[in-house]
Amino acid sequence: MDLASRLTHPLDVLAVNSGSSSLKLRLISGEDRVIGGGDLSAGDRGRLSGLLDELPPFDAVAHRFVHGGRLGDHALLDERALQEISEATVIAPLHTELAIACARELLRLRPALPQVACLDTAFHRSLPEAAAAYAIPREWRERHGVRRSGFHGLSYASASRRAAELLSRPIADLRVVVCHLGAGASLAAVAGGCSVDTTMGMTPNEGLVMATRSGSVDPGALLLLAERAGGPAAVREALEHRSGLLGLSERSGDMRDVLDAADEGDGHARLALDVYLHRLRAGIAAMAAAMGGVDAIVFTAGVGENAPRVRAGVCEGLEFLGVELDAARNKEAAGDVRIDAGARTAVFVVTAREELQMAAETRALLDRG
Repeated sequence: MDLASRLTHPLDVLAVNSGSSSLKLRLISGEDRVIGGGDLSAGDRGRLSGLLDELPPFDAVAHRFVHGGRLGDHALLDERALQEISEATVIAPLHTELAIACARELLRLRPALPQVACLDTAFHRSLPEAAAAYAIPREWRERHGVRRSGFHGLSYASASRRAAELLSRPIADLRVVVCHLGAGASLAAVAGGCSVDTTMGMTPNEGLVMATRSGSVDPGALLLLAERAGGPAAVREALEHRSGLLGLSERSGDMRDVLDAADEGDGHARLALDVYLHRLRAGIAAMAAAMGGVDAIVFTAGVGENAPRVRAGVCEGLEFLGVELDAARNKEAAGDVRIDAGARTAVFVVTAREELQMAAETRALLDRG
């Protein structure tokens, strides 16, 4: 489709969202409606061609990559771009390897269509150096590229923009803390539509307590564990797959299971919930401090959208930021809704729309080109 046609006919975009072990395809119409798609496991990639044949025609493909590697911004996808992105495999291997494999397959199956790499890290290009730099030797920072990258950027871009729409205010005037709480969890401080701080670092393991990932741990403790607990590979496996809510509760990484077990009097589950809320509360306060205040807090993703007890537990400790929940609104929240009691700081639950953001980024890039 040529440029003139694109300007008069918004593209129908197939959004390909690769997780660590699954693949979600959503066909987004030019009116931002989901008009088709399907889910595949990593082992079902052979069914990709058949699934594509079942979909209505589309104009472009958007691929989500959690980290852009040496690719700093959303870009047209080709073999050169994939080579740049492959630099991130060591940082986020589970997500990146599957995403690259799927991208190569889509390029083979639909070579005539424009395809775009949509990067979660691109949203955090605006991080000031004070937020991005680690206090480590300059050689490590420059030679090895050790700095805060940030993740979940597509979710943050979408959720902060939606909060501005719900408030009927320009996003340029708002300070928003977005809480992306799923199996992976992080926070971002979004000031004027730009990321100015975030909790995940160079890898997705820093920051908040997650389902099976530890979040932040004292580096000295990790060095000690690398010496005493089987070496770096064993420590990495434990930090990513046997920590977080699972490691604390010794039962499950699923927040629903943890809440049920805590209600039954399980002390380990109660500790898991308490640590989760403590880290989350402190993180929200830190994000607000990075912006000199906060106008809105947004909860999104699986836990953020579906766990009113978690939202209530977090907000109970944030009264000093002008937060006051409406208990009934919070309990009944579904879709995009405001749940505060009219206090100084607005609080929203917003449905995660990474695929819609991917479609928007793809249209914008192709219209520029």
